[in-house]
Amino acid sequence: MTTRAYNFCAGPAALPEEVLKQAQAELLDWQGRGLSVMEMSHRSDEFVAIAETAEQDLRDLMQVPDNYKVLFVQGGASQQFAQIPLNFLPEDGVADYVDTGIWSKKAIDEARRFGNINVAASARAQDYFAIPGQNDWQLSKGAAYLHYCTNETIGGLQFDWVPQTGDVPLITDMSSDILSRPVDVSQFGMIYAGAQKNIGPSGLVVVIVREDLLGRARSSCPTMLDYKVAADNGSMFNTPACFSWYLSGLVFKWLKAQGGVEAMARVNHEKQRRLYEYIDSSELYNNPVSRSARSWMNVPFTLADAALDKVFLSGAEERRLLNLKGHRSVGGMRASIYNAVPLEAIDALIDYMKAFEKEHG
Repeated sequence: MTTRAYNFCAGPAALPEEVLKQAQAELLDWQGRGLSVMEMSHRSDEFVAIAETAEQDLRDLMQVPDNYKVLFVQGGASQQFAQIPLNFLPEDGVADYVDTGIWSKKAIDEARRFGNINVAASARAQDYFAIPGQNDWQLSKGAAYLHYCTNETIGGLQFDWVPQTGDVPLITDMSSDILSRPVDVSQFGMIYAGAQKNIGPSGLVVVIVREDLLGRARSSCPTMLDYKVAADNGSMFNTPACFSWYLSGLVFKWLKAQGGVEAMARVNHEKQRRLYEYIDSSELYNNPVSRSARSWMNVPFTLADAALDKVFLSGAEERRLLNLKGHRSVGGMRASIYNAVPLEAIDALIDYMKAFEKEHG
């Protein structure tokens, strides 16, 4: 029997081993029904119960207020970049966006296809290593919404504060840090997150949207992209990503068994503390991100000599420390340490980094 490796992939990312084992046990015969969840009608009582339980568990984990709809939709977070302006930006209106990295820029570029977008703040002047304070933001009067990304998966830049927008709805991409530590959902008009990092497998997006924002979609908005249609149909206007939804529900159960989001926050704090502490003490490794804006989930780092990158990655593979290569746009290394990555994986990575530095430093 092979031993599972430590997986530092940015997404699709590590899933809890307990969840995979349960899915494996139920793959051919879900709870004695004689068929797989993948073969089950999404209209059946059995799958509707799976879906409703998953939603309630997520509501419990995030303490979602009753006046918010929880949707399980398809298309990935990138589809939301178009779906958001189609639903919330009037054709003669303006929306504010904050640019803190590659995913923010992708959201901005896509939104500009549908209307007037004001970049209220950008981390470009700080080389995307720090987040501009809100006092320096240039917000629009009467903006339809303000959009930002809580955690930039590629650059490792994360907000440790929530922007204050008054009556302007706050919309955020939480794809890579949802469920990693508590958030006050009531501060947001909408939260969305691709599943493949902290929720479950790819193919699913969780949307948490305040009810009063529904019903604002443009007449040109495709039916499938109207959040109100999704809400009115229990996220089943068409056949949903049933297996991804089911697996996400198992992850929510697992999170509850760990003690919920508060307990995960304590573990995640310790994981990132240990890794950054070692990087900062090293003469071989470097992380340039401002300490107040360092991601808990995605830790990029470089070696003093880039010629050692391939050697480092080869050695990591031999030790079954997988997917540490940085994104092609920035290079270097990146350790994605989502909820399902255990503390033992961080210690194993640090031990390897120490041994590598001793040999090559």
